[in-house]
Amino acid sequence: MIKFSLIGLLTISLLLSGCNSRTASTTAGSTRSTTSVPAKALKPIGPKPDWAPQMHDEMALVVERLGALSSKLIQTLPPAEARQQPTPTDAVMGIMKDYNISIPMPKCDTTGKDIAGEGGTVIHVRIYTPKNAGNSNPVIVYYHGGGWVIATIDVYNASAQSLCEQTGAVVVSVEYRKGPEAKFPAAHMDAFTAYEWVLKNAGSFKGDASKVAVVGESAGGNLACNVSIRARDKGIMIPVYQVLIYPVTQNNMSTASYEKNAIAKPLNKPLMEWFAMQYLPSMEMSGDPRISLVKANLKHLPPTTIITAEIDPLHDDGTMLADKLKSAGVNVNYINYDGVTHEFFGMAAVVPEAKAAQSVAATDLKKAFNN
Repeated sequence: MIKFSLIGLLTISLLLSGCNSRTASTTAGSTRSTTSVPAKALKPIGPKPDWAPQMHDEMALVVERLGALSSKLIQTLPPAEARQQPTPTDAVMGIMKDYNISIPMPKCDTTGKDIAGEGGTVIHVRIYTPKNAGNSNPVIVYYHGGGWVIATIDVYNASAQSLCEQTGAVVVSVEYRKGPEAKFPAAHMDAFTAYEWVLKNAGSFKGDASKVAVVGESAGGNLACNVSIRARDKGIMIPVYQVLIYPVTQNNMSTASYEKNAIAKPLNKPLMEWFAMQYLPSMEMSGDPRISLVKANLKHLPPTTIITAEIDPLHDDGTMLADKLKSAGVNVNYINYDGVTHEFFGMAAVVPEAKAAQSVAATDLKKAFNN
């Protein structure tokens, strides 16, 4: 749900210099880590929203800026118009400009490539390669968010770029098909096709086919886990690790976190309903185990990191999947970040929790690659 201009591709990179350091504090089940922040504290101008008075200042500033950019609700728009609306990254870029936050140069080179999809379709991927990389590097296949309806690999450039920079792995970011133009399971098929392509062609882009992980945010987190499931079922190499960031994992929109965050921003209950209507051929299909992962067979999946946000309808989706994976014998590192909303992961330029979450994801991935 983030939109990038050419400048934006450079803007929200992980390693952002600052002036002062923040003291870390940790509560049970959540993390708020040390990071650098501008000399001038990032705080909203007005009061925090009634639906989340506990929101941390930096996140509240992003939400405030986003609200000032547009009053249109995505769920009231046709998909083509929804895809053009201001997004959290537009807000973050404005904050960076106002606070004179510098733009670091990317530490990974990028190249685009089209690969063959099913039925003659084409899947575009963007390959991020660490500068001065050797000839055989771990690979991360990355799936962006957007409810299987909006957003692109440009939109989520920050996440893919940071994963490349922090892990030293080659990142392949997948531009899968979206609804309503391409209904379920189009995105799911494309996600797996891209993974298979990586296994077969890793050597052509300095990748090591024996060290491939999957990472996804939101709808992309659902896709990443589906890739692991299908790889297991087809008897091909499963990912060595998976990182699922506030993933969509079930079809009950009456969970405690859905009710508590029913009108949250940038993601809320009406918007999730809109996503489902756009991508699914019928709402009854929301119970399909490819959508409702908690109903799937989760045995023998790779070790998993699940990251959630406190102020997010999908918070309980993440905890439910973590519990189901643990029950299936999968090793899970589950971390929740208090005071932040859905989409926070790519906001390391201004939100401390994003920088902390990216560090956790990168650390877990590097450990898996070195095993």
